Amino acid sequence: MSGKPTKMKAYESFSDWKNDQSEKNQELINRLQALIGEVAPHLTTTVKWGQGSWTDASTPKIYIHTEDDYIQLGFYNGSTLEDPDGLLSGNGKYIRFIKIQAIEDIDTEKFSYLIRQAVDGDA
Repeated sequence: MSGKPTKMKAYESFSDWKNDQSEKNQELINRLQALIGEVAPHLTTTVKWGQGSWTDASTPKIYIHTEDDYIQLGFYNGSTLEDPDGLLSGNGKYIRFIKIQAIEDIDTEKFSYLIRQAVDGDA
C-alpha cells in the first residue's frame, strides 16, 4: 500500500453517475430525482465530490451518496433544517442525511418538507 489517497471517480454528468450505480440504487435514485424535480424544479443535477447532487446556481443543496446496500439523501445545510419526525442523521457542522434502503423508506410528504426547507429556507 502506497499511502497515497485514492482518486475520486470522475463523471461527465449526473446521468453517467446514476448509470454507474447498482440497479437497486438506481431505482431509489430515480424515485428521489422525480420527487426533487417536483418540489424544486429549478435545481440542476450535477456531480459534486463524487456524489449525485442538486444545485441552485452553483450552490449545492442536496446530494445522494450510495453504498452497496443503501443510499443517503443528504442536505448540505441539514443542520439548519426543522426535522419534527427525526429523519435526519449526522452530527457534522452542516450536513445531515436520511439513510434509505428501500422504496418504502421514501416518505414523499416528509421528504418534500425537508427538500423545500433545504432549497427555499422554509417549509
